[in-house]
Amino acid sequence: MAERTQTPGPAQAPTDTHAATAAAAGADPGRFWLDAARAVTWIDPPRSAHADTGNGLVDWFPGATLNTAHNALDRHVGAGLGEQAALLYVSATTGREHAYSYRELLDQVRRAAGALRDLGVGRGDRVLIYLPMIPEAVVSMLACARLGAVHAVVFGGFGAAELAARIDDAQPSVVVTATGGLEPGRTVPYLPLLDAALAEADWRPRHVVVVDRPEVCEPAGRTVGWPEHRWAELLADAEPADCVPVPATDPLYILYTSGTTGAPKGIVRDNGGHAVAMSWCMPHVYGIGAGDVVFAASDIGWVVGHSFIVYGPLLAGATTVLFEGKPVGTPDAGAFWDIVERHRVSVLLTAPTAMRAIRREDPRAELLAGYDLSSLRGIFLAGERLDPDTQQWLCDVQPAPVVNNWWQTETGWPVISNFLGLTYFPPRPGSSTKPVPGFTVAILGHDGKPVAPGQEGDVCLRLPLPPGTLTSVWGDDDRLARSYLTEHPGYYCSGDGGHVDDDGYVYILGRTDDVMNVAGHRMSSGQIETAIAEHPGVSECAVVGARDELKGQRPYAIVVPEVAYAERVAELTTEVGDLVRRRVGPIAALGGVSVVPALPKTRSGKIVRRCLRQILDGDDPDVPPTIENPAVVTDLTIRLAADSSTRSPS
Repeated sequence: MAERTQTPGPAQAPTDTHAATAAAAGADPGRFWLDAARAVTWIDPPRSAHADTGNGLVDWFPGATLNTAHNALDRHVGAGLGEQAALLYVSATTGREHAYSYRELLDQVRRAAGALRDLGVGRGDRVLIYLPMIPEAVVSMLACARLGAVHAVVFGGFGAAELAARIDDAQPSVVVTATGGLEPGRTVPYLPLLDAALAEADWRPRHVVVVDRPEVCEPAGRTVGWPEHRWAELLADAEPADCVPVPATDPLYILYTSGTTGAPKGIVRDNGGHAVAMSWCMPHVYGIGAGDVVFAASDIGWVVGHSFIVYGPLLAGATTVLFEGKPVGTPDAGAFWDIVERHRVSVLLTAPTAMRAIRREDPRAELLAGYDLSSLRGIFLAGERLDPDTQQWLCDVQPAPVVNNWWQTETGWPVISNFLGLTYFPPRPGSSTKPVPGFTVAILGHDGKPVAPGQEGDVCLRLPLPPGTLTSVWGDDDRLARSYLTEHPGYYCSGDGGHVDDDGYVYILGRTDDVMNVAGHRMSSGQIETAIAEHPGVSECAVVGARDELKGQRPYAIVVPEVAYAERVAELTTEVGDLVRRRVGPIAALGGVSVVPALPKTRSGKIVRRCLRQILDGDDPDVPPTIENPAVVTDLTIRLAADSSTRSPS
């Protein structure tokens, strides 16, 4: 396989347009973002940029009104793009494909909005969406935006307990679900999971709407104690709904991310700031405009799906790909490249895990070589650390720039990236390149002061944050402050560690807390530990993210058994793994379980997870001076090394 060097991005300019843009955004953020807001169609245009909220953040464009769905659909149809493809549905699991024009997608959204309105949904009401990667998921999100309702999308792989927690937190008036999802070689029935979640939850929605999928039948003999409707019947009878004007500061959606306590944390995104940020981001970061094709190989349950499957491409007048499948196995490691070739994809966004899986199946890129990728202008990888080997492999086997960018559910769009619409910088292995204009990144030490170049510290963002970032944590401003704003006053604390080199390139080194990245999905120790603790044979447990070549990290459980289970180790490990799959979902499948006599703790009783993670990764444990019993760490080092041969390989 011949080695190639990465080609410059298409927007390479003789002058540093990134520096000029960043300087303008930093010198006068209000003016910069008011200028950017001209790309959005307003009902009442903004007269001021932002106002303090009292919670450490700001409200962007107070007093302005708009409708996000209008900006994503109606205005493009009005501008003559009605027959252009808006949504390309590609289902590798069913073999079905359909191209929805902007006009066709608008008609579906208007009818779905009318159906939800008939169920009593209005401005500010919440709608929980628990759907697989099917067009109805995108339609439901946009229908909520059309009515001024707030959608809360829950990833279809979550189990009943996680779903129940989100139902109780969001308190939706309507839940939209499907009979099931499809995975390679199996089906995942959703209705039994929803039934169990509603039985467990304290909150009861007024209505449930079900999308019937012919591949997954409703369980025989199922009975429910709530009004339930079929999606197709509701839309057939619904009168199309017009757009509802909403204040720019109204919430557009809630998206749950895991915190270290395991309780779901509902990140709130507004309408106005979000529309402006997405409209600015698409051309400047991704080089995307009307008529381009965006393939975000993610899930709508994650922030990448919200920002770059649904809203970003449609706000830009581009075409977006909705892919129901996997990077390998549906049918093979050429699935992504097949979509790029057939649909002339301009930009591909996915997680490093996906590329590692493709590389494992096709290490010499023999499948890739059979496809025409000439339309591809860039590959953007985010969601977890991009290892230099995978980045170099991808650069070697295809000519498009490979961009390692960094952002979070909370930020909503890239914070650190390279650029296809501004200056394209020579990439450096391990670096996400430079801050996106509008974000001021600081690496702070424990004293809150900036550290020297090359020195590690906390990755923080100076307040106020730009538009499109979180506006609150749903129903919990105290948690907002506690999670993000108090550790370093005047800054948003990302929870990641990193450093900056002498040329301003930023390197993200990983989490500074106990949240792990599993195949690009953020998952906390706490939510998995809560499930494990339900087992009667578990006295104590700790879950950490152990290094994994394919998925970045995999959750690994260290369990202290009850006396009655001390001699039933094999049984306990099997049942713990099954329990996690059942309660949290298949995405949380454990990489291994070790049964031990004790966990390392500080004298205050806090489990020292950092030591556990270091031991599992084969590193020397960094034992804190506050450890209660150092001998426990020594014992664990021996035991976990012995157990390593039994870890799950996938």
